[in-house]
Amino acid sequence: MLPEQKKKIIVLMINMFIAIGSFGIIIPILPAYLVSIGEGGMAAGLMIAIFAGAQFVMSPIAGKWADQLGRRKMIIAGLSGLTVSMFVFYFSDSIWVLYLSRVIGGIGAALLIPAIFAYVADITTMDQRAKGNSYISAAMSLGIVVGPGIGGFLADYDLKLPLLVSALVSLVSVIFSVIVLKESREVSPETGGPIEQEPMLKKLAQSIHKPYFIPLIITLVMSFGLMAYESVLGLFVDNQFAATPKQIAVMITSTGIVSVVMQLLVVERLVHRFGEGVILNVFISVTAVCFFLSLFASTYVLFFMITLVVFLSTSILRPVLNTLISKLAGNEQGFAMGMNNAYMSIGNVIGPLLAGVLYDVNILYPFVLGFVVLGITIMVSMVWQKNKKGKLFME
Repeated sequence: MLPEQKKKIIVLMINMFIAIGSFGIIIPILPAYLVSIGEGGMAAGLMIAIFAGAQFVMSPIAGKWADQLGRRKMIIAGLSGLTVSMFVFYFSDSIWVLYLSRVIGGIGAALLIPAIFAYVADITTMDQRAKGNSYISAAMSLGIVVGPGIGGFLADYDLKLPLLVSALVSLVSVIFSVIVLKESREVSPETGGPIEQEPMLKKLAQSIHKPYFIPLIITLVMSFGLMAYESVLGLFVDNQFAATPKQIAVMITSTGIVSVVMQLLVVERLVHRFGEGVILNVFISVTAVCFFLSLFASTYVLFFMITLVVFLSTSILRPVLNTLISKLAGNEQGFAMGMNNAYMSIGNVIGPLLAGVLYDVNILYPFVLGFVVLGITIMVSMVWQKNKKGKLFME
């Protein structure tokens, strides 16, 4: 990449890191905070589902706006939405206002994430796309690792302190973007015309006919499986292996570090050597096998190693899918990335809810479900790649 490209990528990485990290700060204190205001597990689950639901509804619209109004405006608007969400969270103890803050946060994330990936597509060539997307994904993973660690440290001083710090850090990212971030392309009369307000169902129907529909489905399945896995992870290791909170924290942190390393150092090389199609088939298969092996893990250490491989695989799949969708999207990068975010949000909503229900029936059922769904997905991926659109990215 040229120095100017690298500079822009770094700015986007900082934005993504701050956005994800500031949200991650509140994760360690959320259960205790909800208990302090008289709420419990149902409220915690609803807060995740509400955030993902708002993100799902808004993502296709936000993607279209990114095409029509420009990436910079959407990035700043998204960061502003996340900032407002954090301040509302900090200043209120009403569960209904907290739910409202999650709606605002979900909308902010929907405005931000598609615009950032569309920005990357604007400033990179086809050959550079995987590297650019890997850097952004690495910034997301790093935020997931660093945020909760900071939140846990701050909570020792005051339970609500992480909420305030999260809001202030997010505000800094807004100011930073206003000052530093430049538009990635000129908004022409064609792209900057009247904003179309199409129903969500119509947008989803349109996506079925897009050349990147199957990668969107794989994105949904990956998000579904990963969130289902994550949502029962702590409960499972506690129930099966009597794992301590420290052991659970070490597991989550380790998987995050593995994700960052893979996305920064490995993904681009794999894509250049094998192509997106081969990587999809291999790592979806690896993830499916790991879900199956989870059924037979007899020790915490063994389950820990399986979990590391699951997160390693998905950390490779995420930027590869973003790159594949971007390459197939042509001139509608914003819409494609918006739909990508929408499909991911569907998985983020359904995964934890269904995994929780199945876990109450049998603690192994979430892993069985993941194995079956991923097995079907690998077959769909292989069939799709036999047509011309699929073969294009296996060369």
